[in-house]
Amino acid sequence: MGEANKSIDDLLDDARRTLQRVTPQDAAAAVARGALLVDTRPVAQRERDGEIPGALIVDRNVLEWRLDPASAHRLPEMHDHDARVIVVCNEGFASSLAAATLQQLGLRNATAAGLPVRARTSSC
Repeated sequence: MGEANKSIDDLLDDARRTLQRVTPQDAAAAVARGALLVDTRPVAQRERDGEIPGALIVDRNVLEWRLDPASAHRLPEMHDHDARVIVVCNEGFASSLAAATLQQLGLRNATAAGLPVRARTSSC
C-alpha cells in the first residue's frame, strides 16, 4: 500500500523539520562569513516590496539547476555541496520548500530566512 496523500501543510512541516531557519540578524552574519543569500521572489514582488541588499536573484523555477554544484547550469558561486545557502521568499513558505529540496540535492547547509527589504528608489 502506498503512502497517504499529504497536504501542502504537511509538506511544509516536513521541510521545516530539516531546516535550521535563521533570523535576519543570523542571515546577515552568515552572509558576512561567505554564505549565499538567494532571493527567489518573482520580479513583481521585488518591484513592489523592494530588494534585499546582497542577494542573488534566482527564479524559483531554475533554482535547483543554478545551485546544484554538479549542474552544468550552476552559478559560478556554487562550487561545492558544503556552501551555506540561505533562500528567501516573500513569506517563508516557498523558501522553506526550496531549501529542503536543495538539501535533497546534497546542499546540507541550505536553509531559509525572512529578511527585511530595501525600498526601490525611483529613477524619475
